[in-house]
Amino acid sequence: MNELRDNGDVGELIQFIVIKIDDEQYGINIKYIDNIVRMQQITRVPKVDDYLKGVINIRGEIVPVMSVRMKMGLAEDELTGKSRIIILKTGEGDLVGIIVDQVNQVLTLDTNNIEKVRYDDKKGSGHTNFVGGVGHYDGGLVSILDLDAVVSEREVKEKTSNAS
Repeated sequence: MNELRDNGDVGELIQFIVIKIDDEQYGINIKYIDNIVRMQQITRVPKVDDYLKGVINIRGEIVPVMSVRMKMGLAEDELTGKSRIIILKTGEGDLVGIIVDQVNQVLTLDTNNIEKVRYDDKKGSGHTNFVGGVGHYDGGLVSILDLDAVVSEREVKEKTSNAS
């Protein structure tokens, strides 16, 4: 890890789970992860957006599950033996699951090696930006997911509860 401290200034160290979605690698701050589970039967909820795949039961709690691929405007999930559901804890303490193609590794990054990504939306396209930063490490770059954009707590909670 000494490669990360090349400038002598040490920032805060943060651990990320590196996941694969499509052909890209993304990092999720480990503090938001409650659990990582293998794919299982997802109970479909009627009258919700296509990216909301349904709900699963985790330790007696009903957890909404969404497709990050579809939320990002990518192709439908191709479930394999490497596909996983990552259970995230929201700011309000609720749980939400996201389907990812693969979980690769745990990566520790110094905050000095994470650059914030800023988007210029002068055209007012209204597109949501799912990447909040880019982390540099000895193996390359990893896009850091902006979980507030990916998992809009209110949106997921309202759509799954109103559809019931």
